[in-house]
Amino acid sequence: MASVRSVGAAGTAWEPRAEESRAMYLIRERFFRLGEDSEITDEHGRPVLQVDGKVLSLRNRLVLRDPGGREVAQVHRKLVAMRPTYRISIAGHQAAEIRKRLFTPFGDRFTIDVPGPDDLELTGDLFDHEFSIRRGGQTVATVSKRWFSMRDTYAVDVAAGQDDLLILASVLALDLAEDEERTRD
Repeated sequence: MASVRSVGAAGTAWEPRAEESRAMYLIRERFFRLGEDSEITDEHGRPVLQVDGKVLSLRNRLVLRDPGGREVAQVHRKLVAMRPTYRISIAGHQAAEIRKRLFTPFGDRFTIDVPGPDDLELTGDLFDHEFSIRRGGQTVATVSKRWFSMRDTYAVDVAAGQDDLLILASVLALDLAEDEERTRD
């Protein structure tokens, strides 16, 4: 599975990161929810993705762009669904569909349905940004606010060998789903 990580140089496209290295990304919450642009940075503060939040649109759409401004992914809400459902497209192709499980007694549970047998599952406390993403019993990413003193920032720690862009887009979709639930309640 290809991993992606921007090297941050202007005009460069996404490039694979070393398979043996993990990557940590920082996301400032609430900015993209307000319909404003935001950035996802690496752990050193270098911009990795620009997030163009179009949450006031009918489909709650986010557009992710590389540092050169090229669209690399989109996240949007599926309009007709029994439960919160978001779709992720990467390079114009559907990469995943994220659905909330209906009956979960302990914490939030979402399925990140990817083509083929390698679905991902999110478990934990989505509201407080303390959760993990697992594939086949293995943790592929951890999301936490604990690592930062800034209230509005959380980290996404992605294991080696994972598709960083898919993981980051999934985390943003999960954040939109949780935000939608909060505004309904």
